[in-house]
Amino acid sequence: MTLPYDAEATAAPNGPAGAGCAPGRSPQGAERTAAPSDTENRSAPGETPRRAPGPTEATPPGEAPEATAPGSGAAPDPAKPAAGGRRGRRGRKALFLTLALVATLVLLAVVSAGTGAYRIPTADVLASAQHRLGLGGAPLDRVGESVLWNVRLPRVVLALLVGASLGCAGALMQGVFGNPLAEPGVIGISAGAAVGAVAAIGLGLSFFGNWTITVCAFVAGLITVSSVYLLSRNGGKTEVVTLILTGIAVNAFAGALIGLFVFFADSGQVNQITFWQLGSLAQATWPKVLAVLPCAVAGLLAAPFYARQLDLLSLGERPARHLGIDVERLRLALILVVALLTAAAVAVAGVITFIGLLVPHLLRMANGPGHRFLVPGSALAGAVVLVAGDLAARTLAQPAELPLGVLTALIGSPFFFWLLRRTRRKQGGWA
Repeated sequence: MTLPYDAEATAAPNGPAGAGCAPGRSPQGAERTAAPSDTENRSAPGETPRRAPGPTEATPPGEAPEATAPGSGAAPDPAKPAAGGRRGRRGRKALFLTLALVATLVLLAVVSAGTGAYRIPTADVLASAQHRLGLGGAPLDRVGESVLWNVRLPRVVLALLVGASLGCAGALMQGVFGNPLAEPGVIGISAGAAVGAVAAIGLGLSFFGNWTITVCAFVAGLITVSSVYLLSRNGGKTEVVTLILTGIAVNAFAGALIGLFVFFADSGQVNQITFWQLGSLAQATWPKVLAVLPCAVAGLLAAPFYARQLDLLSLGERPARHLGIDVERLRLALILVVALLTAAAVAVAGVITFIGLLVPHLLRMANGPGHRFLVPGSALAGAVVLVAGDLAARTLAQPAELPLGVLTALIGSPFFFWLLRRTRRKQGGWA
């Protein structure tokens, strides 16, 4: 059967010259109609060969054709300016959030320093601080100076350091495990530090004087996290699931040890153990601030340097390895940083929950999952939350004082439940 000309030209454009041509049409014309010549397809050196748009590549109605740069056959990628614009907007938002957190923290610190049973006006707090710094101002009376500089400010500074340490440690833990439910307590740091403190109280240890409980809690926290890491290694590697399960087992064992010490302790020791476990900054002093300061500053300065590697690790372990990340070394380094931050915080303030869990969640909701802002931002937001929580603990039930750990758990638990419901509804389920 002989096909019409158009069908033949489409089916066999490279056929013999003149094959299947319509009457009156030259073979050359048939060939030119079926397949453009080499001369028409030839481009200048360095150019991409041009071709006419197909039927499916026509310009949509109402749109102008895309401009092509001279000497290039490719159209500009419209996604690149959009991505750059998103990065710019996110950077501006991160800067705004950072400035807002810093301003809120300063305001809360000043208000907290003047609030309590002995009221000190904000202007007097600022005037006393200016006088101490040699910038003018005027000192308060003897009682006011003593309350402000020996009672209030150590407590405010300790709350700032502990909150920043717990918030930053939570962001690092969630990045290491790739799990938004991770927090420092997952690998047993808090429980191990609690065992050290409870043992010091229950056994009546005093070889470091007033520092005995703090030193024992710090050392026990570091020993616990080291044990968890070593127990979870297999074949030179550490799997996340194994690490979490080992942490759960160590937490259970630490809880049993705490119960054992409480069982053998007398009534006075039981009260001291209970108060320490509930978390409080009531015993804040400048020596305790100086004790936690080196660990907190070292951990907070080291953490942002791992932000880019955490962003790559969030792609998965295998892609991160292909991109040049030593996942095992990164995990070990970050676990040590988390242990340093958490053990120091727990040693001076007791067990304070939900700071490391909720603060990174809030910042992800506000500015996305990028760790360049998330890690330092979690430190700032953690400080804000704990300074505000300590102020509420001191003032809500005056003259009594609420345990800080209880207050953070009472506020954090309903909020976290709402966050879970919101995430589940937004994602349409967990499966």
